[in-house]
Amino acid sequence: MDGVIVVDKPEGWTSHDVVAKMRGIARTKRIGHLGTLDPIATGVLPLVLEKATRLAQFYTRSDKIYEGVVHFGWSTNTYDRAGEATSEKKEVAVDAAELEALLERFRCEFLQTPPPVSAKKVDGRRAYDLARQSVAVELEPVKVTLYELTLLGVAGADARLRAHCSGGTYMRSLAHDLGELMGCGAHLQELRRTASAEFEISQARTLEQLQALATDDRLVDAIVPASQMLPLMTGVYVDDLTVTRIRQGRNFPASPFRSDPASRYVKALSREGELVAIGEAVLPNLYHPAVVL
Repeated sequence: MDGVIVVDKPEGWTSHDVVAKMRGIARTKRIGHLGTLDPIATGVLPLVLEKATRLAQFYTRSDKIYEGVVHFGWSTNTYDRAGEATSEKKEVAVDAAELEALLERFRCEFLQTPPPVSAKKVDGRRAYDLARQSVAVELEPVKVTLYELTLLGVAGADARLRAHCSGGTYMRSLAHDLGELMGCGAHLQELRRTASAEFEISQARTLEQLQALATDDRLVDAIVPASQMLPLMTGVYVDDLTVTRIRQGRNFPASPFRSDPASRYVKALSREGELVAIGEAVLPNLYHPAVVL
């Protein structure tokens, strides 16, 4: 059970709701997620189970891919349809050429201000908790990158976009900023995450499907093993004696022909192909077990 289950998160659920549900389905408390999704959003929510929870730290800035709908005409205090209107509601018809010109401004690395209602922390407290108490918050802009931002179509006041972005990017903030630039206000109407790090929507299962697998004692069929996580990290095979030393916290060597000298981390794999540890370079071809499974 050490690995990842990719959930197709339903609309209306928080990421915490999904984790709580999966704890019951998988009958374990050791479950975490690799990046939250807002309640209105659906799609890829990777959950790490058991010892694989120790690998979550390597996913904090993972790329994401989204498809969403921005509705132009008014802004909201949450930057999405769940919030209250903060500007006069207008009937607008989006001009595709005008919007395309604005999108070009965001196809780069830039500073983005997170929504006031978000999971960002202010003096140790979540911004959304402060917002519920009507406490004004000023969040610092964060450097993000949009590698792709494609206008998929326009229908009246709605524009459908696809975005491939760095971790920490808020599609809600992008919608809000586009509304400001258009001069009519805007908010995020729909959002679906189709990829998070190496995990894609084709791997995702609904909670109902996962419950059915668990009922048939086949939940393991849905698990991406820990050894397959972090595919861009070089894997090196170690013998049984080295596995023992790694579990004792001792440094281990890696063949220069198997590891990338420029790589900070390697995956230490047993002869059976199971992930033993993540090693961090201390010398050329010598690694310290930073995370042991």
